Amino acid sequence: MSSFILSCESTVDMPFESVNSRDIPVLFYSYTAGGKEYADDMERDPEALARFYELLKQEIPSTSQLNEFQYIDFFDELLKKGDVLHIVFGSGMTKSMQGAEAAASKMREKYPERKLILIDSLCSSSGYGMLVDGAADLRDEGKSIDEVAKWADEARHRIHHQFFSTDLKYFRRSGRMSGAAATVANILNICPILKLDAAGKIVAYDKVRGKKNAIAYIMDKMAEHAVDGENYSGKVFICHSDTIEDATETKKAIEKRFKKINGEVRIFNIGTIIASHTGPGTVAVFFFGDERD
Repeated sequence: MSSFILSCESTVDMPFESVNSRDIPVLFYSYTAGGKEYADDMERDPEALARFYELLKQEIPSTSQLNEFQYIDFFDELLKKGDVLHIVFGSGMTKSMQGAEAAASKMREKYPERKLILIDSLCSSSGYGMLVDGAADLRDEGKSIDEVAKWADEARHRIHHQFFSTDLKYFRRSGRMSGAAATVANILNICPILKLDAAGKIVAYDKVRGKKNAIAYIMDKMAEHAVDGENYSGKVFICHSDTIEDATETKKAIEKRFKKINGEVRIFNIGTIIASHTGPGTVAVFFFGDERD
């Protein structure tokens, strides 16, 4: 039995079953399209992602941060059972952390005998999932809430997010790239290379022509930044938005170059909240390395 409850939010971009099976309660985001609100499903419904991509052809769904009251309801149920370590979706991507902190302040007054620790993940998508997964490993080893919180606070700076996109029109439609730049890039088959910086914000820092070159470029960056370089023996996660072929090619490239990886390179779907902004065609690679700059 764990001595505390580890919880997270649905933007970890892992299937709900993977998280739920590890006894990690989830607070769900939602998106709105066509005047209707939908839960960030985490693949509980096998058809939900397919329906989402059909909706995406018509409009860009709107997403919003979690508010204080959602956190209050969530924390209240957990604190009835024990101490809580909650890892929050990165503040570089959303302002939800503000709502979490406001709610936590009230909950600590209501449950003075409990610990409620918040960690701003500074991560996104399955990189956020990797941080939660690592915290769950330590919890299952019997580490205390303070020990796991300390690890997460340090590890969040070392989870690298390297990704590329082969379809930039959604970056343009969501305002993350100018229309002219996206048009030129699509015509010339240019893939921007992006990452998360130390503050958890997206930075487009280079570009290559074609997805094969994009995959090769990310392999070089992984060799440069991963712990022990090509001898990296930690976990690797990949996520993608409706482009499983590219994700599979990326996995093959990783397995060919990095032969000491801990376990299988795991592939996940980018969930509906983040895909609302990236659209289809994005592939991201996550691994532990030096501190993100």
